[in-house]
Amino acid sequence: MRKLLNEELDRLDVAQFRASEKIPVTVILDNVRSMNNIGSVFRTSDAFRIERIALCGITATPPNKEIHKTALGATESVDWSYFEQTLDAVKQYRSDGYLICSIEQTEGSYMMESFPIDLEKKYALIFGHEIRGVEQEVVDYSDYCIEIPQFGTKHSLNISVSVGIILWEFFSRMRSRII
Repeated sequence: MRKLLNEELDRLDVAQFRASEKIPVTVILDNVRSMNNIGSVFRTSDAFRIERIALCGITATPPNKEIHKTALGATESVDWSYFEQTLDAVKQYRSDGYLICSIEQTEGSYMMESFPIDLEKKYALIFGHEIRGVEQEVVDYSDYCIEIPQFGTKHSLNISVSVGIILWEFFSRMRSRII
């Protein structure tokens, strides 16, 4: 086996990505403080053809060299917007017909593998602050809470890891809509 060269990977360029069909998922970042995490979310959202990212509260926005370090250009391909208040973003996406899902450990949360993704629906997935998680008022406004099962001693994952797991699960179940 040999590693493939980048030009052998047959990837979309930015214009092709922007014109391509996306899975009907928007990522909402609720006060994420680490610019490395924000950049990773952009890069993962590009990889799985997510519609857009809503950056909220203290979450930094592009252009930013710290975000660029991990995004590696994905801030140019993935649409994004900024909201001063996370709840304003959530309310807008709900009014646009999205189901609101906080990625959080709550009473009555669905484990990711048992969450019933409806291929006819649109989803706004909310990921929270690295320490505090998704704000309670946002959890209260959510249609669902989704939890990633964990079997070790820690009670949480880094946000960029959580985004990768959740977006892969949504993409793997919804990809028939676009590919």
